Amino acid sequence: MFYDLNVQWVQNENELQRTLSFLAELGYNVVALNYTLSGKLPSEITCPIPDPLPFPTPPTLRILRRCTLLTTSPSQNHRLGDLTRTHDLVALRPTDEATLLQACTSLLDCALISLDLTQRFAFPFKHRSLGAAIERGVKFEICYSPGILANDATARRNLISNATQLVRATRGRGLVISSEAGRALGCRAPWDVVNLAAMWGLGRERGREAVTGVARHAVVSAQLKRTSYRGVVDVVEGGVQPERGGKAKEKGKQAGNKRKLEQSEEHGGKKKLGTEEASKGGDKMKKKNGELQNATTVAATEDLTMRPD
Repeated sequence: MFYDLNVQWVQNENELQRTLSFLAELGYNVVALNYTLSGKLPSEITCPIPDPLPFPTPPTLRILRRCTLLTTSPSQNHRLGDLTRTHDLVALRPTDEATLLQACTSLLDCALISLDLTQRFAFPFKHRSLGAAIERGVKFEICYSPGILANDATARRNLISNATQLVRATRGRGLVISSEAGRALGCRAPWDVVNLAAMWGLGRERGREAVTGVARHAVVSAQLKRTSYRGVVDVVEGGVQPERGGKAKEKGKQAGNKRKLEQSEEHGGKKKLGTEEASKGGDKMKKKNGELQNATTVAATEDLTMRPD
């Protein structure tokens, strides 16, 4: 399955529908609609992306809802849990070295760290801080569309330079490649993205994982943090117990037939025993009648013998 975890949520429904249809034609299976928050978080956090969308979407496309929080101060991010409960994905976009270090080491409720790679950073990417985030399961996102569609050559140059440094600092691990496209023109096919990543020093296998396995891990981890107990224990629906299979039914049928046979044999044995006892009783009665008849005959003979002539 191919993932694009950053497609801009726009108010133009026709444009958004064309973008989603084009992504489905390119072969993507999971797409995250994204909007950006900056400054102080509102008191009541809600997701402006409707669920379901007000227009038909391709049946093969799964739609996620994502929020990207622009961080400008380390004291800003105290309510990320509220964002996590109302969105499928939460990403942070640090603007300086202090907020990047905080996102890498202390903030546990974000799934992605998405840097604006079209600008020039005044600090280098350090393997120690980025590696700490990767060990915690946080992924780093590279967005290609702003650099591709930029009219300024500086933005494309910064994208290539920053992406190369990010690949080197992360050792090619924990990277997710997304489009950040606001229209269909900024989208690229998954294998085009893999070839694009090769220009940044990312191998083809790691490039493929950036739009498949690593992106899926970010989605699943965010879901576990939202629905499970401390991201460790989750309760899933086990479904109903399936009916016994054909072999079990046949075995039960054979056992039932065996019990019926034993009962019939037992009943037949009792009937046979009663018939034999009745037959023996009849023989005894016949024998007694015969003995009685013989005794009567003998008595009659003796009586005739004893009479005088």
